[in-house]
Amino acid sequence: MKNEISKTKHRRDFLKTSAILTGGALLSGIPLAGAYASGSDVIKVALIGCGSRGTGAAFQALSTKFNLKIVAMADAFPDKLEKSYQTLLTKFGAEKISVPADKKFVGFDGYIAAMQDADVVMLCTPPGFRPAHFAEAVKQNKQIFMEKPVATDSPGIRSVLATAEEAKRKKLNVVVGLQRHYQKNYREIIDRVHQGGIGDVISGQVYWNSGGVWVNPRQPNQTEMEYQMRNWYYFNWLCGDHIVEQHVHNIDVANWVKNKYPVSAYGAGGRFLRTGKDYGEIYDSHSVEFVYDDGSVISSQCRHYTGGANRVDESFQGTKGKVFLDSSNIGKIWDHKGKVLVNYEGKGDANPYQTEHDELFAAITAGQFKFSDAENAAKSTMTAILGRYASYSGNVVKWDEALNSEISLMPERLAWDALPKVLPNFDGTYPYAIPGVTKVV
Repeated sequence: MKNEISKTKHRRDFLKTSAILTGGALLSGIPLAGAYASGSDVIKVALIGCGSRGTGAAFQALSTKFNLKIVAMADAFPDKLEKSYQTLLTKFGAEKISVPADKKFVGFDGYIAAMQDADVVMLCTPPGFRPAHFAEAVKQNKQIFMEKPVATDSPGIRSVLATAEEAKRKKLNVVVGLQRHYQKNYREIIDRVHQGGIGDVISGQVYWNSGGVWVNPRQPNQTEMEYQMRNWYYFNWLCGDHIVEQHVHNIDVANWVKNKYPVSAYGAGGRFLRTGKDYGEIYDSHSVEFVYDDGSVISSQCRHYTGGANRVDESFQGTKGKVFLDSSNIGKIWDHKGKVLVNYEGKGDANPYQTEHDELFAAITAGQFKFSDAENAAKSTMTAILGRYASYSGNVVKWDEALNSEISLMPERLAWDALPKVLPNFDGTYPYAIPGVTKVV
């Protein structure tokens, strides 16, 4: 009986999380805290994190049909901020990019001041900073777009979950860049799955197998903090490993299809090809089985090295049929005899990166509280972290013990002369997790 109550609660938690996601609930006519705070019809935006994704998100926000203006920018690095500023200014002009020198904030704490004059903040720094930045944005009563993932460790997830509740209480729109939730083929096909289109979902496979990302070589006179910040993808306090930073998209789709979150994970992984000092502490591959409370298993693969077969998509099998989805706007459903029931090819569908901004700013302009993505984003990020815990430890790791882990990856102090918790060995390589030895919870 206790187990049945637990199962019911786990499913109810997902339904509560997803009910308001992407238009699931709409409260019209509610004055939005922070929106149009100056009484102007211009929506003032602060960009926090000015790398390529932050600059891209600003492009998409400014490409909506609404009256937006970037009024403040913040980044740890002055060169990144200035490059982003010049790129946006060249594209959109001074009318849209109104960021004087005193509204360009550099350093670890610049985000606090950058938010103050804005109605909407865009949180696009490396994900290790997301919990603190999200908390400050909600404290300042801002509407929010924030990139995925939303944390890199369990304490960060708990912080985001608490802030998500406060954002809902204040009726602050929060859209998270898990953009498949704003992509038409995913919306159409998963809605059919939820209506019973393939029966009960009993298994699935999700993939992000690719060749990996950039490396920025160490420069003379760099502090260790600056080196890790410039190479944030390879350090878990900043990135969470690529199972969290990148594969969270596919893992989130599994949770969305299942309408719940897993109860445990078991996996393996390692550093097989990307073993040099340039690759920090992260693994180059993870293979994880996520187990849900109904006994169904979703298999997860992600890989970062060249020469193998790349694959980024999701497949699921149900008692009545199977489904395939990918980011190129394809969605298919078959029955078990091979008959195609749905063949969705959305060649003209809108770019979901654009759609998430179109819908967010439409809600803000209309004075609607429509989006509360943060709770689901936190739990899908936690699912990816659970997978990292499983592959790093080599053990079965349960959801509750993972979520309640007190192990924090964040440095004790954020400053250019401060030391992160993981430091290079004498030969310049970094220590990394050893299955069977490493403690993760």
